[in-house]
Amino acid sequence: MIYRLSSFLFLLTLFSCAQTYQKDKVYQLTLLHTNDHHGRFWSNQDGEWGLAARSTMIKSIRKEVDQKDGITLLLDAGDVNTGVPQSDMLKAEPDFKGMSRLDYDAMAVGNHEFDNDLATIRQQEEWAGFPFLSANIYFEGKRLFKPYLIKEVQGLKVAILGLTTQDTPGVSKLGFESGIQFKDPIEEAKKLIPELRAQAHIVIALTHMGHYPNENHAMNAPGDVTLARQVNGIDLIIGGHTQKPLFEADVQNNTIIVQAFEWGKFLGRVDLLVKNGQVTLKKYELLAVNHKDQATKVEEDQSLKAFLKPFKDKGDKTLLVNVGESNERLEGDRAVVRNQETNLGFHITEAYRRKFNADVGLTNSGGIRDSIKQGAITYETVLTVLPFSNDIVTVEMKGSELKQYLSDILSVHVPGGGSFPQTAGLEIDFDAKKKSFKKLVVANKNLDPKKIYKIALPSFISGGGDKWPSLKHKSPKVYGFTDAAVLREYFETNRPLPIASQKKRVLVRY
Repeated sequence: MIYRLSSFLFLLTLFSCAQTYQKDKVYQLTLLHTNDHHGRFWSNQDGEWGLAARSTMIKSIRKEVDQKDGITLLLDAGDVNTGVPQSDMLKAEPDFKGMSRLDYDAMAVGNHEFDNDLATIRQQEEWAGFPFLSANIYFEGKRLFKPYLIKEVQGLKVAILGLTTQDTPGVSKLGFESGIQFKDPIEEAKKLIPELRAQAHIVIALTHMGHYPNENHAMNAPGDVTLARQVNGIDLIIGGHTQKPLFEADVQNNTIIVQAFEWGKFLGRVDLLVKNGQVTLKKYELLAVNHKDQATKVEEDQSLKAFLKPFKDKGDKTLLVNVGESNERLEGDRAVVRNQETNLGFHITEAYRRKFNADVGLTNSGGIRDSIKQGAITYETVLTVLPFSNDIVTVEMKGSELKQYLSDILSVHVPGGGSFPQTAGLEIDFDAKKKSFKKLVVANKNLDPKKIYKIALPSFISGGGDKWPSLKHKSPKVYGFTDAAVLREYFETNRPLPIASQKKRVLVRY
């Protein structure tokens, strides 16, 4: 009886303290947002980024907003997983537990969450303690995740709808290999937005679909601009996936679109005024998180840093092992490697080619996730560059088949996307419009249509991943060596690494 009475009084107190929605009141709503974190729970070697500095910034902004009787929500637009070995080897445990301590309200499910199996994703949800949202991911006819969340603060109801790129099956392991269905997120939004508008005062789409200006998404699935133009009633889209900063909000069809770059380099801040269902953008900015050229640095949250340090130390013991040396910077930056052949792309594919005594080495640029600085190369660096643990396989095909295969790749996978190829063992001059070769040299000799050639490449793209032509009918041979293991051996064998030829190996005329 005493317990029941005390519980009743507690609930009565909560009820009396709750605030109801006030018509004609101007609500000040601040949305803090991040996306494409990719394992960067710890600051880099230049002291940039990291959850500890992010924590300090978030606490400061929350305090400022609270003093003005405003509302603050903290959201992430997906891809917390994959990118830093210390995080990857621990299944992003430090990242999700760290984000939990930052009190995130929700996260959109990104494609790289599916680099793990479903059991791991469920474990990550437990570590996070905040909901993973996606309305368009199904398994056996049912949604795998909560489609939306309605937060009520000061009586203001904020609806947050999660959406995930339909490209996920082609750019992640589990999404590609499993029976999980990724339905059209725009069609799902069309069904749900009217329902959310009836329940909430403001509707936010938290998406991992990508920002493509003027809907120029090329081979990629449509992104946030298409969503805004085709679905009425969305007040704000907080996006991720393309990993490009929007320093100014993109307004489409009365919908505000924002994105905060990648890796926690910036904390996005959107200040809105909400009155009687009308939403006005007061201010939007990306706040730099301790960039090395930043004049005033943010003090790291020492409590959070102390919590995260054992995770960092555990990884360092295994990963900070010297495996090679380079006399030049090896280019793997996203903006470069997805647009042209690079020295790093060559060394990676040359490593595959040599390991299996193949004629040709191939990979997709989307599998290359970072550059390598001049000097010593650690195993940590190798795993940062190649974090996906793809098996390297070989297939054999006649010269005529190889010619057609290369034509299919080069005529479709244009610069700018993760499917753009990196190669070794090839010299090509190709007209993509005419789909004709002016030059096709394989292993230093003109291609022989009748000769059998061996190609070494990641299992992901041999199976049709990243929209490459599938080679499953060729029964790829699996050896049990991952991409990172092969590259590590190549670096260890070639000390120091020879300077890659700057001569163009593949010239494509688009």
